[in-house]
Amino acid sequence: MKLSLFVFLFIPLFLFSQEAADPKHIVKIGDTAPGFTLTFTDGSTKKLSDYLGKVVMLQFTASWCSVCRKEMPFIESEIWQLHKDKGNFVIFGIDLKEGDKEIKRIAAATGISYPILLDPEGQIFELYAEKDAGVTRNIIIDQNGKIAYLTRLFNREEFDKMKMKIEELVK
Repeated sequence: MKLSLFVFLFIPLFLFSQEAADPKHIVKIGDTAPGFTLTFTDGSTKKLSDYLGKVVMLQFTASWCSVCRKEMPFIESEIWQLHKDKGNFVIFGIDLKEGDKEIKRIAAATGISYPILLDPEGQIFELYAEKDAGVTRNIIIDQNGKIAYLTRLFNREEFDKMKMKIEELVK
């Protein structure tokens, strides 16, 4: 009985902390961001390379992800609302393996106004992280298309450092 309680309580915590320690990113700071086609919910498309000259934040998310839901309002209020009108910054939420209905539901539930894009097969996600890695992560790409910052999960200290990096880049 005691062993099963240990397994039930502590093994998931251990695995969670291991994921935080090893975020399973495929890319690293300084790498050129892998290119892909952005697919908007209205069916329109653009290439990531169309945003060279701007700071780009990729926020990988999913409607079933509780950590994503926790982080999204902070992204909205502390990043998007501050920079959306500057012209040199964009955020794209990238929804992992879901459709329009789930995207609309998560946007409404979290109160976000930045665009969430489709990644129905997880192909974009797998350019940046291992296939079995957790979804909550942010990628900051500088004006030259280089990865400038990476996060995994929602940690206030890391989030604040990411905000400072964005501030530095958009000046």
